[in-house]
Amino acid sequence: MNNLKNLKIGVVGAGSWGTTLADMLAGRGFNVSLWVYEKELSEILGSEKINTYYLPEVKLAPNLQFTSDLEEVVRDKQILLWVTPVKAFRELFKEGLRFAEQDTIHVSASKGIEIRTLKTVSQIAKESSLPFSDRKFVVLSGPSFAKEVSKKMPRAVVVASADKDSAATVQKAMATPYFRTYTSDDVVGVELGGALKNVIALASGIADGLGYGHNTRAALITRGLAEIIRLGNFMGADQRTFAGLSGMGDLVLTCTSRLSRNYSVGVEIGRGLSLEEILKNMKMVAEGVYTAKSAFTISAENSIDMPIVHEIYNVLFENKPPVEAVKDLMSRDLKREII
Repeated sequence: MNNLKNLKIGVVGAGSWGTTLADMLAGRGFNVSLWVYEKELSEILGSEKINTYYLPEVKLAPNLQFTSDLEEVVRDKQILLWVTPVKAFRELFKEGLRFAEQDTIHVSASKGIEIRTLKTVSQIAKESSLPFSDRKFVVLSGPSFAKEVSKKMPRAVVVASADKDSAATVQKAMATPYFRTYTSDDVVGVELGGALKNVIALASGIADGLGYGHNTRAALITRGLAEIIRLGNFMGADQRTFAGLSGMGDLVLTCTSRLSRNYSVGVEIGRGLSLEEILKNMKMVAEGVYTAKSAFTISAENSIDMPIVHEIYNVLFENKPPVEAVKDLMSRDLKREII
């Protein structure tokens, strides 16, 4: 896809991240349509050009279009960005493929692992029975808070695909003076880095909620990265990927800022609130909660040593007191520092 000038792009999912990406691409002059799940929000966006639900501070590009019709946002597009909760991706992707062109490049900007099947988004896409080339599938990940991107603060991400031409097309389409894009061919590694960092961010938030300090956070980030690498090795990822943007980059960001939903959920748990109470008051999804369950199951079934992930699972789903989880992590058998 050498000529990007007349590119038509559809973005499925109008949360803060989907809205930010759609706005950025529309600002580049592309023809961009954003699919909005909530019809009321779609009407507000159409009239006010502000996402009052998920990105209320930002006036969106005047040429950005909005719809609640999935067919409309998918049909005749060269690039489709899927920015939905992972639990919603399978059905939306299956429905959307009915209207997509066979040579459309699909880009996943979602970060998580499906609980029921323990599959990443690219693996779910491969299962589609409709005409679809998985070499046209790209994953986008890296340290990325929507609020900062919407303010045009410099940042960098990685786009990964089995097809270098698809990755290069997305790289060029998304590159701006404040949004730098790198490419990779390690699809599963980029996906796992983006998904699993959310679980470690929950742990980091819990530690801060308990009143622990920077030393504790540094230990969690470092040993959390070791656990991500172990699972990545098991699933065939390139270990070097986890030293990059979708690994260490996203991990550090998500474990250290209140802008992270997962970190914020962890803080409230550390302060004594229940998971049910916290999620009840959240508009957007904290993917780490669901990924914790998926990662726990994969590691338990395959004897992968992931003690932080296991303790987060126990705190979230087995009502284990966070203080006890920390105590058990710190009192494990002493050993050499290895991945």
